Amino acid sequence: MAAARAAAVEDAAAEPLLVPGGGEIRVGTASWTDPTMVAPGVFYPPEAESAEERLAYYASRFPLVEVDATYYALPAPRTAELWVERTPPDFVFDVKAFALFTGQPSEVRRLPKAIRSELPAQLAERARIYGKDLPTELLDALWAMFREGLGPLVEAGQLGAVFLQYPRWVYASSAARAAIEEARERLVGLPVAVEFRNASWLNEKNAERTLRFLEEIGAALVLVDEPQGFRSSVPPLVASTSPEVAVVRFHGRRSATWEATGVPPVERFRYLYDRSELETWVPKVRELARGVRQTHLLMNNCYANYGATNARELAALLARDLVSRGDGGGRSPGVFHPADAGA
Repeated sequence: MAAARAAAVEDAAAEPLLVPGGGEIRVGTASWTDPTMVAPGVFYPPEAESAEERLAYYASRFPLVEVDATYYALPAPRTAELWVERTPPDFVFDVKAFALFTGQPSEVRRLPKAIRSELPAQLAERARIYGKDLPTELLDALWAMFREGLGPLVEAGQLGAVFLQYPRWVYASSAARAAIEEARERLVGLPVAVEFRNASWLNEKNAERTLRFLEEIGAALVLVDEPQGFRSSVPPLVASTSPEVAVVRFHGRRSATWEATGVPPVERFRYLYDRSELETWVPKVRELARGVRQTHLLMNNCYANYGATNARELAALLARDLVSRGDGGGRSPGVFHPADAGA
């Protein structure tokens, strides 16, 4: 079923969609290397056998991709150079920040050798550590390495945004806001988007404050489509906090696995959106994209060709909507802009 749907809209997402006023909408997936995606006959043609060939083919089908590997290990400059070499000049990479930068643990073995060699003995013996455990000079060095690793993307103009993804145990608080602001300062000069996994940030009490905070520090809110009704469920608020970039990540709506333990990510996000579910996002994206230079829509339901299929389908729906409506004018009452609330 997914294969037939993908074939019907094969070229729909190959190019950015132009928005009246000068902005662009780019649609892509949150991975191009998932084992279920690179399996024979799923997404890539038989001749795309190497990493170089697969990325080049992906970039001919989509103008945007999310890099997940940088969450688990720092990017090497040479790796980023290869990404640039294998993609067109206008192809864009959104990059996840390293886990230690957002209150999440990292396996010690994944740290660069130069950092491991400087760890205090009690940390070196652990399997996993948190950023707060590190001496300041080592954390500073990790941030410097991260920025250095992104250098080739920045120089080529192919870095879309850095995603700061905070886990479900990071709830809305003064301490958490201070940590986010510090991370934003570490990434000064780069586009940044923040994703929350704790509903407290966008509940009735805190939503306006959170949006104003992100606007003040110059960071976009990562909007999400995900299962609702769980403690970790972030409400599907549609909001704009940055004129540079807006981001929507589609996690699927597979409720049975959303908070299940021992479930691999590929199963947690194994969900194929139907047309009606994607259609509900068309007016939201249309209004969100107004006044924003880049709008990035990323399918994180990266099981087999589910994400690629839904990305193409959403792009086709948006293209049809843009052609039929033109500029349209006005704002949707469903999109909150911090300026709407007044001083």
